[in-house]
Amino acid sequence: MSRKLIDEFYWSDIEGQKGEKLTDAEKYKRIVSWAAKARGQNPGVFDALTEWVLDDSQWSDEKLAENEQILMQGVFARFKEQNAQLRAYLSELELSGVVNAAVFKALDRFDDELSGISHDERLRETVAKVFADFSAMRERGVREQIAGNKTGPAGVNYVDIFGYINYLKDCDAGVQWALFMPDMAARQQKGFRVDSFEYKKMSAMRFIGREDADLDNMEVRNKLFRTLDAMDEYKSDFDYDILFMHHYGLCVDVGPWHGFWGRFMKADTPVPEGFLYFDFVPHNDGKAGPPFFSQFAYVTFSGDMDAMHKREGYDSDAMYDVTRNIMLGQGVNIPYPNKYWTAEVFLDGCDKYSTAYMFSAEL
Repeated sequence: MSRKLIDEFYWSDIEGQKGEKLTDAEKYKRIVSWAAKARGQNPGVFDALTEWVLDDSQWSDEKLAENEQILMQGVFARFKEQNAQLRAYLSELELSGVVNAAVFKALDRFDDELSGISHDERLRETVAKVFADFSAMRERGVREQIAGNKTGPAGVNYVDIFGYINYLKDCDAGVQWALFMPDMAARQQKGFRVDSFEYKKMSAMRFIGREDADLDNMEVRNKLFRTLDAMDEYKSDFDYDILFMHHYGLCVDVGPWHGFWGRFMKADTPVPEGFLYFDFVPHNDGKAGPPFFSQFAYVTFSGDMDAMHKREGYDSDAMYDVTRNIMLGQGVNIPYPNKYWTAEVFLDGCDKYSTAYMFSAEL
């Protein structure tokens, strides 16, 4: 890795803005614009950093001192300096009400990681070892834990090794999301609007339903829900027709999409013949896939139904994108991919449009 790669990161230019006569709103807009551009550029640079750390030819004894300067001063220390500048600049703007307060929590987490205090217990010892004595990077096993694997532009975390640089990549994204996602989520609401947004922590519950192509037939779908209607004594506190979606704890590009029509029932509800079930529990067991996490964002929408369910121009569809982007803007962790799930909620029954959305969260 040449020193030039350090300059490939899209660093902010806060100092260069200080002499300009701008309103607080204009100053904040500049920062938001920087964040959006950094989100498009920085992921590839973090992956290049991972690649460099894993390249044995770059880690001979004679290169160690230079590599320490590149990594510790050229990358880690520079991000800490940028974070300090951002924090001070945003604190000055905070009283005007233009700043999304979630950015300060994102900066706190990033600064912890950059100080060698890893939030991942599996990495904590290795990271502390490198910060105490950089010569530990001579060991291939240490460098594998520091580098992790390349995770691509989306920053997915279903890789063989999720290393320290992967965490820094996520932290960098968290700061940027907190800055530009609120504006993006607002702009994405074309022809519809968010009526309510809340986070729910539910007790244990069980989703019961089916996944079959014949459920596209409304008569077959209604028969499914009539079966669940007859189980009145097992109703949960969230008694709506649901299209529950997940990838069995895999990344979306690894495990196919699965959609299940059904309802959330009380925990341990008996499962009718021909149905399947997924359990939801309040606490994360750390394993991929079910039982899923019974914490989620819950959003209701109103407006033009076609606009609300539009797919063109969205990563998935309008309701999904807006819900996810509000969460990212608030710094809420989405447990992707291990416990990731979403659901369309049909408040007026499965024969009408869905007008609410559930999105897995770790609160």
